[in-house]
Amino acid sequence: MSNDSQTQSMVFGLPWPELNDGLHYNDVVPPSDSELTLIEFYSSKYKNSAPLQGWLQRIQNGQISVDGKVVKDPDAILSGGSELVYHRLPWKEPDAPHVLEVLYEDDDMIALNKPSGLQVLPGGLFQQRTVLRQLYWSVRKQNSSLTSQESHPVPVHRLGRGTSGILLCAKTKVAKTRLAAYFADGTSLVGANRCHRKAECGGTRQISKIYRALVTGIIGVDKVVINQPIGNVRYPGVAKGLYVASPSGKPALSKAEVLERDEQQNRTLVQVEIESGRPHQIRIHLSFIGHPLLGKN
Repeated sequence: MSNDSQTQSMVFGLPWPELNDGLHYNDVVPPSDSELTLIEFYSSKYKNSAPLQGWLQRIQNGQISVDGKVVKDPDAILSGGSELVYHRLPWKEPDAPHVLEVLYEDDDMIALNKPSGLQVLPGGLFQQRTVLRQLYWSVRKQNSSLTSQESHPVPVHRLGRGTSGILLCAKTKVAKTRLAAYFADGTSLVGANRCHRKAECGGTRQISKIYRALVTGIIGVDKVVINQPIGNVRYPGVAKGLYVASPSGKPALSKAEVLERDEQQNRTLVQVEIESGRPHQIRIHLSFIGHPLLGKN
């Protein structure tokens, strides 16, 4: 990484527009669906997105194009290979912070102080109100000719929307590759070791990930190693399933150290170092030992 660093704290961020830009969903009609009508295609393939009447309204609103042309006739016959685009109308996203503090910056990377409540990458209801969009806007402000496809800083790891902390973002392809490899190293070490014995868990890391969390109940011991695989299981109503502690999951290792016990409020402040990077690892591991995150019961 470059030595040309800036450590003076600065902030940036533009207020969020009232509405986002909506979304575009692309499809290519497979040969097996040729001769279907437009309404048959969408109401059968995406019936969980909207009922029949909902898709009729979207088509008649001009929200769907076929091969680049808006089609408002729900009974239009489709041909195999045709390109379909559904434009989801703009909506107001939930409130989220927009100001980001720069903790460190050089020619290769930026370290940001991500506030709680701000999502890192687009997903779900948050398609615009993200760290990624603020990074793009910041660079575009300096270079008005920048397009969304051109280079701008990108996060190399994630922090949950409700989590605050340091977020590393790469400014170059080399930095992105190297930082991503550093984050992956810890997970691969845990997977390779399988942690048969606690003393053997972990390994040499270029990046350490340390968090603080407030959990319910009083943890009796000062330190605890949580070596419990995490896997994805199917769950009704959740398309992508849920991540849970599971013997058949992928190796995951967390080390928790008690910082403070509050017996009156029946809660414990802990510092958690995660050696791997599984989804929702801290929440799952602390719940696994009987001390879920406060407010996450």
